[in-house]
Amino acid sequence: MSDVNGPTGQTPASHGPEDAAAGTAGTGAGAATGSATGSATESVADVGAPTGSTAVGPQTTAAATAAEGGRRVRVVLVDDHRMFRTGVQAEIGETERTGVEVVGEAADVDQAVTVITATRPEVVLLDVHLPGGGGVEVLRRCAPLMADARQPVRFLALSVSDAAEDVIGVIRGGARGYVTKTITGTDLVNSVFRVQEGDAVFSPRLAGFVLDAFASTDAPPVDEDLDRLTQREREVLRLIARGYAYKEIAKQLFISVKTVESHVSAVLRKLQLSNRHELTRWATARRLV
Repeated sequence: MSDVNGPTGQTPASHGPEDAAAGTAGTGAGAATGSATGSATESVADVGAPTGSTAVGPQTTAAATAAEGGRRVRVVLVDDHRMFRTGVQAEIGETERTGVEVVGEAADVDQAVTVITATRPEVVLLDVHLPGGGGVEVLRRCAPLMADARQPVRFLALSVSDAAEDVIGVIRGGARGYVTKTITGTDLVNSVFRVQEGDAVFSPRLAGFVLDAFASTDAPPVDEDLDRLTQREREVLRLIARGYAYKEIAKQLFISVKTVESHVSAVLRKLQLSNRHELTRWATARRLV
């Protein structure tokens, strides 16, 4: 499987040790087969699992209506786990059935910006935690595309994380919604079409985070220290604060022990802390554990 393929066949350089390669972009029905394999960090392997799913708003027939009426939505998948991308592609990318055409994939921030700029999809399914600065960085660099009045690119966050700061961060960055990876395939397709139409879509529990943050002028204060950390550094920070060993963190995040050590050193440096005990106290005081 080749890395990212835009419409011109250009293959961006790979970035990051965790998943340097992005899957080949699908451009029609059955573009990818197979299903994703679950992991400790992702609560769903098969996006279309019928049990334990989280509904996204009222049940609709948007996907069926769109497919019957010949409507299409062009989508880019951005996630640093190749098998999860493959599972999403297999679940929603059968264009004749769902109306969704997957036109590109990416595994990190640089790849995402390159593919989104080249393909100009209508909707991007965006993971929050990505090598290179996270989903928020993708949103920042794609702001001109989101602001294009004639052909706006809209973003729907699709993440294993249900942390309030992750939800609020990407919504402030310009995403039109946020759903977790427990969502069913049918609901995900419906959510994609709703975002294409300009709606805001959230998994039910997550909508409360957004209401709490934006319903009043007393928005939660920005933690400047926390903002210095990348999304991956925040993940490592939480796991360190919870008492995980480096090997356990590496296994859970699918990265090397050396990469974990690098992230911990970066966190300590940015927060001006001396050791993991101080880091744990810092995280506990901010209720990040």
